[in-house]
Formats: sequence, C-alpha cells, structure tokens
Amino acid sequence: MDTVETRELRYFVTVAEELHFGRAAERLGIAQPPLSRAIQQLERRVGVTLLDRNRRGVTLTGAGQVLLDEARAVLDGAAAAVRRTRRAASATNRLTLATKAGANHELLQKLLDAHAAEPDAAEIDVLLCGMGEQARMLRDGRADVALMQRPFDVLAGFDTEDLLTEQQIAIVPAGHPLATRTNLTMADISDLADLPVARWPGHDGTYEPGPGPEIHDLSQLAQLIALGHTVGVICASARSWLWSAHAAIPLTDSPHVTTVLAWPPHSRSLAVAGLVRTAAHIGVRQPFAASR
Repeated sequence: MDTVETRELRYFVTVAEELHFGRAAERLGIAQPPLSRAIQQLERRVGVTLLDRNRRGVTLTGAGQVLLDEARAVLDGAAAAVRRTRRAASATNRLTLATKAGANHELLQKLLDAHAAEPDAAEIDVLLCGMGEQARMLRDGRADVALMQRPFDVLAGFDTEDLLTEQQIAIVPAGHPLATRTNLTMADISDLADLPVARWPGHDGTYEPGPGPEIHDLSQLAQLIALGHTVGVICASARSWLWSAHAAIPLTDSPHVTTVLAWPPHSRSLAVAGLVRTAAHIGVRQPFAASR
C-alpha cells in the first residue's frame, strides 16, 4: 500500500463526521471536487471502499469505521507530537492538567497544594473541560495529565494512579418529598414520574434513551434540579457546588467511583513523574462515604 498522507486522513475524518461532502468541504475551506478526488485516491491507496454514496447520502462502510477510529488516533498523535515537542523546547517547567469543570474541587486543590510544596515542582495550568474530553486532550497533546473517573471515563491506553474512591449521591430539589430521606436507592429515583434522572453523555458522546434531560455540565444540572425538572446522580465530593435549592442524599447501592490521575504511558516528562509521585502520596483509596 502507498503511504497515506495526514492531509488525506484529515479530509476523510471530516467527511466521515459530516457524512456530507458539501458540508465537509465547507468545514475544510476547500472546494468539493478536490475533496471528492482526495477521498477516491485514499480508497485506491487502501484498496477498499470507505464510503457508500447514493441518492440518500453518504454512509460509512465497516472498513470506513475502522479507518475513522484509526485516523483519529493518528491525527491526535501527530498533533500531540508537535505540542509536546514545543513544550520540551520551552525553558519553563510547566504541566497542563485537564479536569471536568466543577468536579473534585477539594481533591484537585489538595493535589495542587501538595505538589507546589515539592522542591522544583512544575507549575500546573488547569484546563477545565466538558464531560469525557480529557482522554482526547491527553491523546492530542493539549494536556499532559488529567483527572478522570472510573468507570465513567475511558482509561484504556493510559497509565493511572488512584486518588479517591467514593460513593455517589442523589441531588433533588430541596422542596421534593425525597429531600427528607436519610438515604436512597437507585430504584427510588429511577421510578420517579415527576423527576426523571438526568442523562450524561456516554464514551462516544451520545445519550442513552430516557425521559430525563440531556446534561452537558454541572451548571446546567444544578439549575434544572433547582427548577424541579430532574434529579442528578453525582460523586459525593462534587456536593461542594450545591445550592440552597438542592438536597443531597446518599445512594446506598450505587457503584463506587474512583478518581484517578491519568497520563500517556510513553511520557518521559520529569514534571509528569513528579506530579505522579505527589498523587501516590496523597491518594485516598478507601471508599469515601457520602454524609448528609
């Protein structure tokens, strides 16, 4: 097989994401005919059909889905190589840590304070992101390390250090009858007709079907709970952002969640190694109870 160019992979990923040559061309800032020719050339190089084209539109073949996944990894790797090379050439001793906005504030502060007290500690820039974005940021080099959660985040391909294991809690409107309970089960909240459970995006960014609202971040969740439109399930440590219009009740049968520090396994950064050592010293591995 002839060598595939990163430009061709970028073109293919854009078409595969848009499933429309016109929109893909507009997004890439090129005309549609050269884009179509580039995809045809790519198919000739790999020797398989990547896209089915018909009057109803464009769809990925099975082989096309495989290439989409692999091409994203290749493009992320190329971007990461450039970013990390530039950081390596910099005279500054800095790290970028990605974390979900609003999550694990106390744990993050504890980690940052402990690391800052170490001799020759790297300066850490905190990059706040949305749900499930940390893995992509690690892979494409925008972040050196990240706070992630098992079992919610995809940790495959990363090295990790466990920091905190804890229960989950239900957040309900303060005026709701459930607000007086000392504890709840998952069945208690899943059966509520007047207060459907909020839905978070999965690993692929899509939502499971259900009556509850689709949630993108904790700020959105907080307001919808306060308005009496939903009930939220979150980690116990995230209750620091609760409003007076909220009530937090421990969930006795929800799976425990473990927050980890994650980093690329091929990292040779001394700064990353230093932060990992700090994480190993402060890690709280026993389950963290969700008190009311």
